[in-house]
Amino acid sequence: MLLHSKGDRIRPPLIKAQREAMARLSMMDGVWRGQAWTILPSGEKHTITQTERIGPFLDGSVKVIEGRGYEADGKVTFNAFGTISYNSATSVYTMHSYAQGNVGDFVFTPTTDRYVWEIPAGPMTIRYTAVIKGDALREVGDRIMPGKDPIRFFEMNLKRVGDTTWPAAGAISPR
Repeated sequence: MLLHSKGDRIRPPLIKAQREAMARLSMMDGVWRGQAWTILPSGEKHTITQTERIGPFLDGSVKVIEGRGYEADGKVTFNAFGTISYNSATSVYTMHSYAQGNVGDFVFTPTTDRYVWEIPAGPMTIRYTAVIKGDALREVGDRIMPGKDPIRFFEMNLKRVGDTTWPAAGAISPR
């Protein structure tokens, strides 16, 4: 930690730049719930209730995301965790994702009301595109093969059901 001669804390320019870049993702913050479907390897369309909780961490320089998918009986059958960060040296956003036993770092591209992130998978690309309008979040997943039409295999339509102080709330105090 850097201290000013009068004891005031000085924020390093690097963290300030990260915080400013991450501020454009504040539209994602909150608790979300709704329906999602995916196409299983068998070709069957499977529907679940999807929840997401998304909030800022490290003074707004990192976004933290947890997603859970629930069966009709309440059993969790999907759980994912991720972070989004901004590298001010390269001007690139990165999503670090843990899901279904997989882990990876992926380029994350935000715009005013949407974001896109892609997973390279050999000759195929898996592209997730989300649009946020007010309290509605719609995200789709497409498998893209060169020279072929995209194949949609995932869609979720969520509503913001509340605000959250997660994950920053509940920090351990020094006393």
